[in-house]
Amino acid sequence: MAETELPSPPFIPVPGLPNFRDVGGYPVSASDLESGAKPKVVRRGLVFRSSEPSKVTDDGVSKLQGLGIERVFDLRSAVEIEHGQRDGYGWKVKEWDGASREFVPVFLDQDYSPESLALRYRNYSSEHAEGFVAAYSDILAAAASPSNSFAPFRTILEHLATSSSSPPTACLIHCTAGKDRTGVIIGLILSLCGVSDDVVAHEYSLTDLGLKSRHAELISHLMNNPSLSSQPEAAKRMISSQKQAMLGTLTKLRETYGSVEKCVIDLGLLSPEGIRQLRSNLIVEVDEEEVVPWQHHAKLLP
Repeated sequence: MAETELPSPPFIPVPGLPNFRDVGGYPVSASDLESGAKPKVVRRGLVFRSSEPSKVTDDGVSKLQGLGIERVFDLRSAVEIEHGQRDGYGWKVKEWDGASREFVPVFLDQDYSPESLALRYRNYSSEHAEGFVAAYSDILAAAASPSNSFAPFRTILEHLATSSSSPPTACLIHCTAGKDRTGVIIGLILSLCGVSDDVVAHEYSLTDLGLKSRHAELISHLMNNPSLSSQPEAAKRMISSQKQAMLGTLTKLRETYGSVEKCVIDLGLLSPEGIRQLRSNLIVEVDEEEVVPWQHHAKLLP
């Protein structure tokens, strides 16, 4: 499926930047709405996600500037960026006027030992969702670890919880594929806003559509690792975005902490007041036609 055929919203065509989409427009739980009240959704035009932007064209940059994106949160590690360039994929750092790139790696360089990679890849390449759930738990732990001075998830959440008379500035969140590390933090953001697990998991699964143009490149990159060199099917599973992976992750998170809110508070990612402010900044009332028709989009998924 070409980029131009992707459902919009949430996808926005940006030349050279696959899997770019707005995470706004999704409905917030209607349990507290009065009869006849307008639906509430996550604010559009504020939080965007994508794969890494090294190949974005000049026209693509102009599109990003036009969207008002002022902060770009890069969740990749320095070693990962270096390896992406060394192996010929050209995954260099990309910056442009009007936007500030923030280096906020989830995994620190010491996490790239062969043993660590083998374990992580084994989780991701599992035939069952449990492997992704384990891998996503590792992502959350690494992002929240006191030893990670970059505090990637806290940095992003605090930006979105900025106390001001106007909403926070628009931001782009990405890793390499824009699927796993990006998927976990986006899952937290949407869940904190009160988006149902089924809708959060649907939004996550859209990467199966958005990343299709880069599948061959990413599979080739993964198979450069000895852990996957003779396992093309495992590499293919690694770049999939099945709803069960996110649903299982959210279930495990609640089993561990009791709720998404308590998880965020207990891990020191945001205070109770910060959660209230984030919701105030991100949740808005709209007319019915402005709600993303996610049930229709679900029919497009494999």
